[in-house]
Amino acid sequence: MNTELSGVILTYLLTLIIAVPLGLYMAKVFKGEKTWLDFMAPVERLIFRLSGIDAQREMNWKQHLYAMLTVNAVWLFYAFFCLLYQSHLPLNPDANPSQTPDLAFNTAISFLVNCNLQDYSGESGATYFTQHFVFMFLHFASAATGIAALVALFRGLKDKVTDKLGNFWDNFVKTITRILLPFSILIAIILAFNGMPTSYQGKDTLIGMQGDTIHVSRGPVAAMVAIKHLGTNGGGWFGANSAHPLENPNYLTNTVELVAQLIIPIGLVFALGFYLNKKKFAYVMFGVMTIGMLCLMIPTLNAEVNGNPAIAHMGISQPTGAMEGKEVRFGPLNSAYWSVMTTITSTGSVNSMHDSAMPVSGFSMMMGMMVNCFYGGVGVGFLNFYIFIIIAIFISGLMVGRTPEFFGRKIEAREMKIASLIALLHPFIILVGTAISSYVLVHFPNADWAVKPSAWLNNPGSHGFSEMLYQYSSCAANNGSGFEGLGDNNIFWNVSAGFVMILGRFLPIIGPVAIAGILANKKFVPESAGTLKSDTSTFGVMVFAVIVIIAALSFFPALALGPIAEHFSLK
Repeated sequence: MNTELSGVILTYLLTLIIAVPLGLYMAKVFKGEKTWLDFMAPVERLIFRLSGIDAQREMNWKQHLYAMLTVNAVWLFYAFFCLLYQSHLPLNPDANPSQTPDLAFNTAISFLVNCNLQDYSGESGATYFTQHFVFMFLHFASAATGIAALVALFRGLKDKVTDKLGNFWDNFVKTITRILLPFSILIAIILAFNGMPTSYQGKDTLIGMQGDTIHVSRGPVAAMVAIKHLGTNGGGWFGANSAHPLENPNYLTNTVELVAQLIIPIGLVFALGFYLNKKKFAYVMFGVMTIGMLCLMIPTLNAEVNGNPAIAHMGISQPTGAMEGKEVRFGPLNSAYWSVMTTITSTGSVNSMHDSAMPVSGFSMMMGMMVNCFYGGVGVGFLNFYIFIIIAIFISGLMVGRTPEFFGRKIEAREMKIASLIALLHPFIILVGTAISSYVLVHFPNADWAVKPSAWLNNPGSHGFSEMLYQYSSCAANNGSGFEGLGDNNIFWNVSAGFVMILGRFLPIIGPVAIAGILANKKFVPESAGTLKSDTSTFGVMVFAVIVIIAALSFFPALALGPIAEHFSLK
C-alpha cells in the first residue's frame, strides 16, 4: 500500500512538473510569440487558404460563438450519418454493423461535445473508419473547440477596452497543430512501444491455455488513446476502456495516461497567469481547485484502501483493500486516484469499474462532475470556474458596499443574470433528468416506449438511484464515464442523455464567453484602495465557499438518496 501511495504522489508531482512549463508554452502560442513549433505555420496558412478563412480578422464574442456553433453543427451531421451507415463504409475488417438511429444520435453528440459516453462496446459497436475519422477526429476538434473558447476569454480579460477577442479559427487550428497533435504523437509512441496495438488488421485468432479459440480485437489503439486522454475525451477503443489490458498494458502506460489527461487542464490555469501577466491570480485559482480535488481525493483513497465494511463485518480480511472491479496490476489506491482525476476533469476514462467503487468513492466521483470546475476539461474547466469567480466577486462587492469589479470592469446586472443562469442550468438538467427517469421507472416499469424500465437497473435501492444520477451527472459534465449497472443502450437513455449532453456542453461555453465579451467592452476602471483584490487567499476562500454552497444546496438532497444512503447502509 505504501508503494501504491508513493506511485500516486509521484504521478501527481510529475503532472505538475510538466503542466507548469506547458502553461507557459501555451500562453506564448496564443500570444503569437515565438515557439519551437513555429515550423507548423506554413501548414496552418495552407489550411486557412484552402478553407477560405482570414485568420487575421478579429472577432467579437458573438462572431466567436457563431463560428463555433456552426462548425459543430456540421460535425454533428457528419458523425451521425457516418455511424448510421458505418457497415457500408471502408475499414471494417470485422464486419461490425451500423448503429441504430437513436444510438448514432447519442454517439455523435457524445463525441462532438467532448463527453464520449459510449452506449456501445468500442470494438464491436464501431468500425476502424468511424473510430478513426469520426471519433479520433472529434477527439481533436472538441478539445480544440474548448481551448479556443477559453482563449477568447483570456483575450477579453487582457485588453483594457475592446470588442475584439481574437480569431476563433486561428486559435482552433493552432491548438491542434501546436499543442494536441505533437504531444499526441509523443504519447502514442510511448504507448505503442509498451505493447498497445497499432495495427489496421482485424481480429486475431488465438488458442487459449485451455484449448479454447479466442478472437482478440485490435486496431490503431495507441493513436486514439493518446488524444483520448490529452484532450480529456475519454472515449475508449475497447468497451472496458483503460481497464482493458490492450488499452492500458502496464503501470507505465497507466501513469502516462493519468498524466496526459491532467497536463492541459492544469496547464491552462497557469497559462492564464502567463498570458495576463497575473501569475499570483493563477496560483490562487490553482490552489482553490487543488483543495477541492483533495477534498474529494482523500476520502476516496481512504475508502478504497480500507475495503468494504459489510465484508469486514463478516469477519473476512481485506488486506489489499476493496478490489472488486479493479485490476490487480494497478491496485485500489491507483484506481481511486484515477477515478477522481477522470471525473473532476471531463475525461471519463476508467481503469476500474466505477459501479463497484465504495459509496464514498461514488459520492466523490459524482460531486466532481457536479462541481465540474476542479481543473475540469480542456478549456471548459476554467470557463465553468469563471462563472463561480463572477458570482464570488458580486457577493463580495455587496458585502463591502461597492460595485463589484473584476480586472478593472464593473460587474453589473446583465453579467450576473448570465452567470446565475449558467450556474443553475447544470444542476437543473442533472436533477430533472434523474427525476424523470425515476418517475418512469416507478410508474411505467414495463412500458415498451421506454424499453422496459424494469430492466434498466442491475442494482436495487439507493445504488440503483445512484446509477441514474451518475448517468445524467456524467452527461451534463461532458464526462462520459458511468455506473455500468445501468442498461443505457435504449431509446429513452440515448435520446434523453443526448439532449443533456448538448445543453451541458454549449450553454456553459456561451455564457462565460458572452460575459467576457461584454466586460471587455466596458470602460476600464483603475484599481483603487477600495478595489477587491482577486489574487489573495481571502478571495480564494470566497470562491471556494461559493462553489461549496451552490453544490451543497443543489445536489446534496439527491446525493443523500444515492451514495450517502448506501454508505450508511453498509455500517
